[in-house]
Amino acid sequence: MSRLASVFTFGGMDDRPLRLRRLMGMSLGLTYLFYPVSEVTDGTVSGARAVWWMVSLAAFVAVYLAVVLGPRDLEHHPRWMFPLLGVATVMGAVFPLIFQSTSWLALPVYLVVVYAMGLPPRRALLGLATMAVLVVAEGKLMGADDGTVWALVLQIATLGVLFMSVRNTRVLVVQLRQAQSEVARLAATEERLRIARDLHDLLGHSLSLIVLKSELARRLGEQGSPKAAGEVADIESVARQALAQVREAVSGYRRRRLSEEIDGARSALGAAGVALTVRTRGTPLPEDLDGLFAWAVREATTNVVRHSGATHCEIDVVYGEEGAVLEIADNGGGAYEPGNGLTGLGERVRAAGGSLEVEAGKWGFRVRVAVPPPLGRTAELIADRLGE
Repeated sequence: MSRLASVFTFGGMDDRPLRLRRLMGMSLGLTYLFYPVSEVTDGTVSGARAVWWMVSLAAFVAVYLAVVLGPRDLEHHPRWMFPLLGVATVMGAVFPLIFQSTSWLALPVYLVVVYAMGLPPRRALLGLATMAVLVVAEGKLMGADDGTVWALVLQIATLGVLFMSVRNTRVLVVQLRQAQSEVARLAATEERLRIARDLHDLLGHSLSLIVLKSELARRLGEQGSPKAAGEVADIESVARQALAQVREAVSGYRRRRLSEEIDGARSALGAAGVALTVRTRGTPLPEDLDGLFAWAVREATTNVVRHSGATHCEIDVVYGEEGAVLEIADNGGGAYEPGNGLTGLGERVRAAGGSLEVEAGKWGFRVRVAVPPPLGRTAELIADRLGE
């Protein structure tokens, strides 16, 4: 019986069950029906009674196999599955009384396996208890040996609990596979979003600088100034740098540095006629904050170049006990509309546990990024204070 249930468990709960393999395995478990068959072969049961005996046994086996080879989980069954299980249950309960033989008391044990593997836990436990009571009652009515009856009850209890546990394990395995698939899907989605954000931020800044320098080179060329060649060379340099950055972003190796972005901002703002003032206070930024602030400087200065018409821009960086703060402000009066760049920056800041503030008005445009200190850093600061 245990062999039958084992095959049913690992075949019936499999995502792509091989019905032939399951049928071959279950045929080994059905050898427990040797006992009612042997009563016919040894002449204990004969004549018309033997015919009905074998027809009834074949009918039970056919219905039982149809249930077991059906959907792997009776909670998601076609309409005919529960009626078929009901027919098998009636057969397992009635046939021992009809034929008045203890060899038929093994039928409820087969039903216990189906209940344990296919029904929700509460219904399965109810089915197990019902089959145990049924075996005891029918055994008493037929005058069966107490040892045989209680051995069947023990088998019902142990097999029922065992295969309920096996079923739960199989369900957890399926859920784990689904969770792994979902994690892989989310990771792929996150990677696509990362590449989209990086490309937007990289190309937006670089293309804005190329447009500015192209306009400047055109004006200088129209005036016949020798400086036009230098601006064209700068355009080539920016384009090559942008191409390298895009390749790094797609490869996942792009690491922005705040100092690099400030230098790039100084160049872009200078080409747009905007003076830049940079102030830094506190200790050096950790690597993750340095990269985050680098993206913020790139996005904010790109907006300054595109929209503001400002003449002066300030970048203020502070890192200390209360966390890190980056503030970028200009004196332009242009109109600002939220775009993908600021949206992507907000996602990066929130992922780091910080906040993003964007303000625009006649007085200018301001971006403020604030990130609180991590718990470990806070504990170190408290310990230092206590030590003092």
